[in-house]
Amino acid sequence: PLHHRQWRGGRLRRLARNPLSHWTATLRPATRMKIRALIVDDEPLARQGLHRLARDEPDLDLIGECASGPDALLVMEREPPTLVFLDVQMPEMDGFEMLARLPRDRLPVVIFTTAYDQYAVRAFEAHALDYLLKPIRPSRFQDAVARARAHLGGREAGTAARGLLDL
Repeated sequence: PLHHRQWRGGRLRRLARNPLSHWTATLRPATRMKIRALIVDDEPLARQGLHRLARDEPDLDLIGECASGPDALLVMEREPPTLVFLDVQMPEMDGFEMLARLPRDRLPVVIFTTAYDQYAVRAFEAHALDYLLKPIRPSRFQDAVARARAHLGGREAGTAARGLLDL
């Protein structure tokens, strides 16, 4: 039963009473920000697998897939992603070299993907948010995306707070 209505933040909130006599709010589901993601891997099957996993995440907006570091740099210059799934070992330019060529102020959140665990320490030294070993389990992928979501949400909140302080 509806017991009370309240106007908050430009929308009407309905407060209902539950059987335990606690007040609960019935709200619209929170809208999530879109995460602009790029997949960079020289192996077509790995790209397909990542694409399939990413498709199940409603807030991931895949802006592209690249088979090499140089191709990824071109895409990132035109359309900067907020998140990159980046293979470590690729011909021409490995993932670490690719990151080194990006301006510091344009570095996206990076989740390394590789079949080798020997690069883990170097990946975290390069400030990777996560490190996924191939073959990638769906639950592990979901955990990594959740970490990226939380990280980006915190970064967005920090930017908003700095903007308020500048007023």
